[in-house]
Amino acid sequence: MIVLRDEARIARLRRVSQLLSLVGFLALVVGLIMAFLDPARYFIYQLVALLAGWVMSQIGVSLGHRYVRRPRPDEVLDKEVKPAAKDGRMYHYLLPAPHVLLTPHGVILFVAKFQSGVISVDNDKWRQRGIGLRRFFGGESLGNPTREAQMLVGALANYIRKHAPEVEEVPIAPVIVFTSLGTQELEIGETSVPVVHFKKLKGFLRQQRGKGRQPELSAADYAALKRAFDEKASHLLEQRTDELDEAMGA
Repeated sequence: MIVLRDEARIARLRRVSQLLSLVGFLALVVGLIMAFLDPARYFIYQLVALLAGWVMSQIGVSLGHRYVRRPRPDEVLDKEVKPAAKDGRMYHYLLPAPHVLLTPHGVILFVAKFQSGVISVDNDKWRQRGIGLRRFFGGESLGNPTREAQMLVGALANYIRKHAPEVEEVPIAPVIVFTSLGTQELEIGETSVPVVHFKKLKGFLRQQRGKGRQPELSAADYAALKRAFDEKASHLLEQRTDELDEAMGA
């Protein structure tokens, strides 16, 4: 499997996460110190410091789950997907959807979720339990991954229509993947988008292919999709070519 990853974006957002977490922590400390000085005089400033500190720290934590904590969601996906899609091309943080796999059978869009606790879904309604106060201090909330997947499918489909108009119909298969060991349990009821824990992703992909649910793309459609997706990764492909040339010349 070929993996194309925007390392520059990851490094940039890693630094943003670390900076926001630090500044947010300092703002919270300043807000707490103000409480011991003159509460009446500094009340507004204290409130602003605490609110700004909390917001910045939450954004920092949310970005940290994606770009700082190892293994990152993209790394988890690579490890689990590779054995089941050796003929695939994985694109991370390059397309309108963060994690996209192109294979001769179609396009798979992964919605990676890092949330922990007991996660349940039924009729596309989601709940998260068993996290206590972490609900308020754990960064991004669970939200509705089904709706998120549908929005990402729409965004990717629009990109394909614009950059590969010759492809009349593209099977885009969204999959919601929980990438954290902290996800204690998944209770999956009726859902319009498949939901799996990363430990079961490899088997899920093999099962889907084995059941013939992913018909082969035509050679022309695959080439058009590859060209459209690689367009966003042209700088990475050029870098790989240069590195290969250097290795052959050494």
